[in-house]
Amino acid sequence: MLVLEAKLKGKQYQYNCLDEAIRTALFIRNKALRHWIDNKDVGKNDLQKLCAVLAKEFEFANKLNSMARQASADRAWLAIKRFYDNCQTNKPGKKGFPRFKKRGHSVEYKTSGWKLSADRKHITFTDGFKAGKLKLVGTRDLSFYSVKQIKRVRIVKRADGYYCQFCVDVERKVSHQHCGHQVGIDVGLEFFYTDSNGNTVDNPRLLRKAEKSLKRKQRRVSQRKKGSSNSRKAVQKLAKKHLKVSRQRKDFAVKTARALVQSNDLVVYEDLQVKNMVKNRHLAKSISDASWSLFTDWIDYYAKVFDTWAIAVAPHYTSTDCSVCGTRVKKSLSTRTHRCHSCGTVMHRDHNAAKQILLKGTHSVP
Repeated sequence: MLVLEAKLKGKQYQYNCLDEAIRTALFIRNKALRHWIDNKDVGKNDLQKLCAVLAKEFEFANKLNSMARQASADRAWLAIKRFYDNCQTNKPGKKGFPRFKKRGHSVEYKTSGWKLSADRKHITFTDGFKAGKLKLVGTRDLSFYSVKQIKRVRIVKRADGYYCQFCVDVERKVSHQHCGHQVGIDVGLEFFYTDSNGNTVDNPRLLRKAEKSLKRKQRRVSQRKKGSSNSRKAVQKLAKKHLKVSRQRKDFAVKTARALVQSNDLVVYEDLQVKNMVKNRHLAKSISDASWSLFTDWIDYYAKVFDTWAIAVAPHYTSTDCSVCGTRVKKSLSTRTHRCHSCGTVMHRDHNAAKQILLKGTHSVP
């Protein structure tokens, strides 16, 4: 499944209609969740049937396209199923009981409720909210795909406007010339990652660089009277700045992952439990800013696209075991140099860890 995104350009009354559709989708999602809580043995089909009942009971719910109502109920069921799965597998800690949402940011249509223009430059929403025809602004050309290939259309509201996402049923494959190169990478905070060849990529620290501007904008939000026009403007500016940092972080992760996978046939990385690591309040902000999970997710994605290997190995003892002789050399987090008292190897601890990660990965390849 390929997701193509374009920005929606229209008039203010059209944006208001989209807001109503988003609020209605959230209403149906919360109603479906309440129905599951209040009744026993409620399944996915029961939530689908509830959509028709809500459409008869509430006039504004009837305005939303029937498939969009079903998609909203599906969202509730995904949260419920995740909770069931966590309970069945006895996941440690909280099991993620489904919660009601106060704010919604998207509404999803399936194969009806929308219509693309012949030139694929405009989209018209045909449900009861009557948002009408909006312009699609973006660099991705939808002309390469037929309308039958578009399985879902999602409207997403962000700080800088409204976006339309098209879920296209197509498998993405890119020809790749295999070179036989293998690499292990050790992600960190000093460097974004260090590979087994000793090469490093600097940590961009995007949030740290934007902190001064974010603090200033946050201060202005606090100084404004809550609910006033100036307060809404200040909140909007703050949200746009956070959105910019998020986009910069994703752009860096995507480009770095693509370059790494494209230049190697095998990439090995640590299977880190980041959600446990951020519990350290001294390192939580820096770890979140590095976005290791986002980076490794894109490595897995591009490995499938380029038909290469990406392997996640257990991180145990990769920083302490010597990559030459295997001797376990204990060291604190502040010790940045690996010195093996057995074979005399001296190198940066991240370089040693990357070589050890590659060694683990090559042993696991069938």
